[in-house]
Amino acid sequence: MKLIFASQNKGKTKEIKALFKGTGIEVFSLAELGNNIDIPETGVTFEENAFIKAKAIYDIYKEPVIADDSGLAIEQLDGRPGVYSARYSGENCTYEDNNKKVISELEILPEPHLAKFISHAVFYDGNKKIDCIGELSGKIILEIRGTAGFGYDPIFIPDDYNKTIAELSFEEKNKISHRKISFTELKEKIIEYLNSL
Repeated sequence: MKLIFASQNKGKTKEIKALFKGTGIEVFSLAELGNNIDIPETGVTFEENAFIKAKAIYDIYKEPVIADDSGLAIEQLDGRPGVYSARYSGENCTYEDNNKKVISELEILPEPHLAKFISHAVFYDGNKKIDCIGELSGKIILEIRGTAGFGYDPIFIPDDYNKTIAELSFEEKNKISHRKISFTELKEKIIEYLNSL
């Protein structure tokens, strides 16, 4: 079965392809399809944004789509950056810009800086919509550490770890990531759904 992953993000795509390996479901990213569409994420929740992306891509290809919206929610910042995680420092900002902004906002506040990564994953085939949520709890540190990963990985230490996600190997990260949690559940529900057809 062909499944389109509504993302241009190479890091995310690598994680999702690894997850679906051996299931008989072949995942294609938008980049692999030669599609660089920019879908406005106008939702106010991760769920809304994930479904906006999934439906937009389904409407183009009429093929089953998976999508997610994910981000960082920091307790002391009332859940920010939240749905604005990717563009927290403004349009066309870099991961480093976003990390520096978070550090500048937290350095005046007492530790610990508790936070969690949230991933809301969606499957949509024009008929059925399936939703799953994954969370990874931890804390933000006020220095950038590590070169692996992307996004806020260099400033996020998961619970029970002493390394940032950017200091973990791809395999270590993929065992615990919020996306792994949401998409593992989604994968199982997709297979169950396909078997029921």
